[in-house]
Amino acid sequence: VQLVESGGGSVQAGGSLRLSCAASRYTYSRYCMGWFRQAPGKAREGVAAIDSDGVTPYVGSVKGRFTISKDNAKNTLFLQMNSLKPEDTAMYYCALKPRGGLCLDPRKYNYWGQGTQVTVSS
Repeated sequence: VQLVESGGGSVQAGGSLRLSCAASRYTYSRYCMGWFRQAPGKAREGVAAIDSDGVTPYVGSVKGRFTISKDNAKNTLFLQMNSLKPEDTAMYYCALKPRGGLCLDPRKYNYWGQGTQVTVSS
């Protein structure tokens, strides 16, 4: 499975960005697909995910600001990020694992994209 992210960039605090992740075709009946981020010197953290049942967990710091969605016909994952804060600055990665559960735990994922940089200035 190949994952290709796009949509990162530089914005001022309060601005918005929309990330996209195009996935090559896969046929897993159970899966998690998620967005993760890693800032310099920090551990990679789960931001938002969607599983095969449509459940969408979010990390607390982005609830109400970020929205994850998926276009199943195009195998594309999105992350709409509003009200961005400087602390959202990080490299954002898309990832996929062929099973459900613990969708925000980056340690359980098999496939990763190359990442897209998001920089939020104050």
